[in-house]
Amino acid sequence: MPIHPKKCFYYLIHDPTSDPSYCEMTVEEANKTAFDAERFGSKATPRVSSAESSSSSTYDGPQAKQTDCAFDTTEDPRFYKPIPEYEGAHRWDPDFEWTEQEEKAVVKKIDWRVCTFACVTFFALQLDRGNVVQATSDNMLDDLGMTTNDYNTGQTIFYLTFLFAELPSQLISKWVGPDRWIPVQMISWSIIASCQAFIQNKSGFFATRAMLGLLEGGFIPDTILFLSFWYKSKELPIRLSYFWVTYEATAIISAFLAFGFLHIRQSDGTGGWRYLFALEGLITGLIGIVAAFWMPPSPTQTTGRFRGKNGWFNENEEKIMVNRVLRDDPSKGSMHNRQAVTPKLLWQALKDYDMWVIYLLGLTWMIPNTPATSYISLELKSLGFSTFNTNLLTIPAYMIFIVNLLVWTWVSERFNQRLLLGVGAELWALILLIALETISEDASAWVRWVLLIMLIGMPYVHAIIVAITSRNAGSVRTRTVATAVYNMMVQASSIIGNNIYRTEDKPYYHTGNRVLMALSVWSMVIFIIAKIYYVRRNKQNAAIWDKMSSEERSRYVVENKDLGNKRVDFRFLH
Repeated sequence: MPIHPKKCFYYLIHDPTSDPSYCEMTVEEANKTAFDAERFGSKATPRVSSAESSSSSTYDGPQAKQTDCAFDTTEDPRFYKPIPEYEGAHRWDPDFEWTEQEEKAVVKKIDWRVCTFACVTFFALQLDRGNVVQATSDNMLDDLGMTTNDYNTGQTIFYLTFLFAELPSQLISKWVGPDRWIPVQMISWSIIASCQAFIQNKSGFFATRAMLGLLEGGFIPDTILFLSFWYKSKELPIRLSYFWVTYEATAIISAFLAFGFLHIRQSDGTGGWRYLFALEGLITGLIGIVAAFWMPPSPTQTTGRFRGKNGWFNENEEKIMVNRVLRDDPSKGSMHNRQAVTPKLLWQALKDYDMWVIYLLGLTWMIPNTPATSYISLELKSLGFSTFNTNLLTIPAYMIFIVNLLVWTWVSERFNQRLLLGVGAELWALILLIALETISEDASAWVRWVLLIMLIGMPYVHAIIVAITSRNAGSVRTRTVATAVYNMMVQASSIIGNNIYRTEDKPYYHTGNRVLMALSVWSMVIFIIAKIYYVRRNKQNAAIWDKMSSEERSRYVVENKDLGNKRVDFRFLH
């Protein structure tokens, strides 16, 4: 039986007891095959070869493994051919090679043209969904005849509609393409955001919050799906950290914008918050219009519109982008970028039990600092700070947040630890909540300010968990659904978090803080359980995979391309 030369070479290496005549080669052919396979696996070569950059482990002797990639196999990369409909199929080449310098140059270009603009769009999202915090510092609640509980209800309505829109929005995005759907979302919600300037009572507040949630829901997983077209799994966490750095940078910029916009008053000296909503909604609308002309469908479809008739990349750069991503995660070539997820595939993704522990984490881990983040303006006002000082005093919290986000994401990649960092984040919150609960009620306002600022600046491991979700999904269909479901859990946690501080518990929220302390401990336990679970799953898969001969591995890869993270050569990130 004729065997592909490289496959035969791997077979003999991994099963030295096998009969060499099985390969049915001449000595000259075998020698040439060995040379070819060494070229494909050697790290000494200045070129990045198909085996070296693949989702398979790099071949560097019988024991070599590449733990950063989703699949653990040394088989021929030709077995990972994308479907013909895949938008980058014409650039796929298992024999293609490139230098490390060439890849770095391409990634840098992607960072500037794709990641940077994705951060700009996220700025627009956070500007319009977060400016209600600044609006409350300008007596919006009194102007509308609302109480703190009414405000809670409005925020709950927002997060509920945001949650329910997540999965439908993600499915639409997968069907029409995120490059089309994201601009539509942005322009639509910017109109509603501006219309908040005209609300007169709590009914209007509830209605606009509901519509904002429906239109903004799904934006985050849509953007994560878009970024996954461009980046390898190891590169995604740090890019997502930039994403959430933008989240907090928006809070800083928004505080300065609010300082200016809130000085614009109506003739009776009230209503600065109305100008805040109107002008910041306009900013988002302009960004949405630019997005419609700037965002490309995929790495191989960048020509036209604001991107120029020749596009952003030449043929060699497109080949680098396509092959490096597919060799890192071959499942990305199993669907094209405008292919809908069918009901059958949706059900398969939802019942993927390996993702459930991530969803459970999403439901609770962010709650410990959610009330402090949502109520910071009201709490600082209650401590005696003025409207304008209140907005400026929130800035240090966001600076601490940004530093923590970047440092903890770097640590996760540097030391290859992810879920255990979540335990550290919850411990940070727990210590500060205990301090808030135990300090004297007549303590200085500045002491409470410091504790609140440090609590809001809690290490944010969201980028790390989102990257784990994307990677551990193991297939495009599951990734599409899993990122949406995880974000739904996060929005559900926001609903819970925004209802823990109640009016009757003011001003120090002792009951609420005790609830937050319990949830912090609970989340620590779930992080540890998730870590143990994925370690055990990897050991189970490795035990089966390591017993296979090279021939059995090759056959398994060919016959089980659609199993995603249920393949025994899959390795979960933890």
